[in-house]
Amino acid sequence: MTCKLTAIIEQDKDGAFAYCPELKGCHTQGETVEEALANLREAAELYLETLERSELRRFGATPL
Repeated sequence: MTCKLTAIIEQDKDGAFAYCPELKGCHTQGETVEEALANLREAAELYLETLERSELRRFGATPL
């Protein structure tokens, strides 16, 4: 499945925090921005896997 989502990443002295505002509750963290983004990508994929086909259309997702 492919779709475009927004990734918000904030970094401070303790690491990086990332979330996707389109997916309620989809957030993660990492020691680096790269790690946080990789974790967010995985979290978003898992989140989208739980949705029904009708819900996926809301994100413009194309199931494979």
